[in-house]
Amino acid sequence: MSEPDPGPSIPKAGGRGWVRPLAYGSLLALLGLVGWGLVRAQAGPREEGPAPDFSLTTFTGEQVSLSALRGRVVVINFWASWCPPCREEAAYLERSWRAYRDQGVVFIGVDYADTDREALAYIDEFDITYPNGPDIGTRISQAYRIQGVPETFFVAKDGTLRGVTIGPLAYPELEEKLEGLLGENYP
Repeated sequence: MSEPDPGPSIPKAGGRGWVRPLAYGSLLALLGLVGWGLVRAQAGPREEGPAPDFSLTTFTGEQVSLSALRGRVVVINFWASWCPPCREEAAYLERSWRAYRDQGVVFIGVDYADTDREALAYIDEFDITYPNGPDIGTRISQAYRIQGVPETFFVAKDGTLRGVTIGPLAYPELEEKLEGLLGENYP
């Protein structure tokens, strides 16, 4: 007769039976952290797919809903009064808005992590006339996964994202992007 199987061996006190499980556990934890870092690094701003819908109450009390703008090209600009690069692009955005607003283009300014007083002074300083409002609770910026300000998102007539510009816009970026989006057929 054979002897009964004693089962797994239990490491003796002071032995090294714990080294291998600890090494494997550490390796798995490290791989998990590296994987998480890669996922987070790839989770930058949304650039394609359906544009996340949102409603924004502007500083003048107007309600703006992205879904209500279907059929139009939409430019969503995230900005803040305390942001020097935002100041670089402010006049350019306003000039472009005035040039394209009668062609089915809508600009929306989303004020990020700012105070109303400073935001309104900024809007007044640059004579901004397109709709602008605060991102209460940063819910819109989280939906678009912005990394900072300024960031500008382009939404086609069918409601899909068609790219993002991180950093200040400069001539002729807006014109080129808008002409391309206006030229697309939409049923």
